[in-house]
Amino acid sequence: MLLAMFVLIFLGVHVAFALAGTGLIFGYLVFQGAVIFQFMDKVEDIASNFVLAAVPLFVFMGTMLERSGIAEELFEAVHLWTRRLPGGLALGTVIMCVIFAASTGVIGATETVVGLLAIPAMMKYSYSKSLISGTICAGGSLGTIIPPSVVVVVLGPVANVSIGDLMVGMIFPGLILSALYIVYIVALCLVRPEAGPRVREADDVALAEKLIITVKALVPPLFMIFAVLGSLMLGWAAPTEAAAIGAAGAFVLTVLYGRFTLQTFWQALMKTIVVTSMIMFILLAGSLFTGVFVAAGGMGVMRGLINALEIGPWGLLAVFLALVFIAGFFLEWISILLIFVPLFMPFVLQGGFDPVWFCMLILVMIQTSYLTPPMAPAIFYLRGVAPDSITLMDMYRGVVPFIVIQIITLGIVIAFPQTALWLPEQVLGFR
Repeated sequence: MLLAMFVLIFLGVHVAFALAGTGLIFGYLVFQGAVIFQFMDKVEDIASNFVLAAVPLFVFMGTMLERSGIAEELFEAVHLWTRRLPGGLALGTVIMCVIFAASTGVIGATETVVGLLAIPAMMKYSYSKSLISGTICAGGSLGTIIPPSVVVVVLGPVANVSIGDLMVGMIFPGLILSALYIVYIVALCLVRPEAGPRVREADDVALAEKLIITVKALVPPLFMIFAVLGSLMLGWAAPTEAAAIGAAGAFVLTVLYGRFTLQTFWQALMKTIVVTSMIMFILLAGSLFTGVFVAAGGMGVMRGLINALEIGPWGLLAVFLALVFIAGFFLEWISILLIFVPLFMPFVLQGGFDPVWFCMLILVMIQTSYLTPPMAPAIFYLRGVAPDSITLMDMYRGVVPFIVIQIITLGIVIAFPQTALWLPEQVLGFR
């Protein structure tokens, strides 16, 4: 089944059809007509999963914030403080990505908006094209590991782990990754000042005015962050309800900023429908594939192979993460989650690993997959907004140091599991 599915994907068949088609063919060969009843159960399971209602809500929140004008004001405010530092415009871009990712939960929205704002500013001051590319690709894809995240909404049900635990657990790994990005940019621009020149123009903005601009720019995204994460962490709302609060908040902010039009609202709704339909269709197809794989004895075969390897739980963990990393070269995030996570989780639990901690490792690897060619969604997003003077080779060179940083972050979370587990224990008491 796995071989047939990967062959179809590499032949260019859409992932959803490759998964569902493989499940249907092999299911019929094994169970004949009874496979239809199994498929009906899977359709009902997905359609009645209340948690998945958070997917369209988070997507709508991201698309509305993309048009609200918050990003432009935040960009100006952050760069008032960072532009005189080595690589200051790149530093400000990463900080803005962290704040905007924590407000939207949608990666494409963050990278597109940040790219449109940051590229002209960094090009104006002759920043290295590879640094521009790497900063925007890596920063723009932080929505994977910075809550709230659409990726987590899908991962939770697939891994049978609480979305609330994952949302809270990913805060420290996300901040560690962001901090390492900042350290790298500062170090690079100290060693090679020409990569990210300081902005030495006269600063006409008084401190009091800077503070006023910053407060005005930060209040809306902080409101969004509190609306979603605050309500979740304080126990006021379940993940789906928190997503609904965020969607309503994004709508209100778009109106307050004077950016609301019927056309904007319609475009946001249509984008939400398209993205949600894609995610749900692939999620359903993955469920069909996994159901047949397990029912036909696939897990028994995998268990026999793993026992024959005799590599122990930690060796098995290394193999799982290596498979996810390699798959990231060719597959999009949702395909990786739906193909591998359901197969891995029984062995992870059997090996005595914490499922929330393992999910954090998967999220870091998914973050890496956004930057690894040839698929590299982050590079595709950047290509759509970058000028022709920034080439694909600039982008490929630019993302390499950030991929290394992500691997370092993975090592930190592996070595110190409490980076992912301490906060959920304290806030949600998931133990």
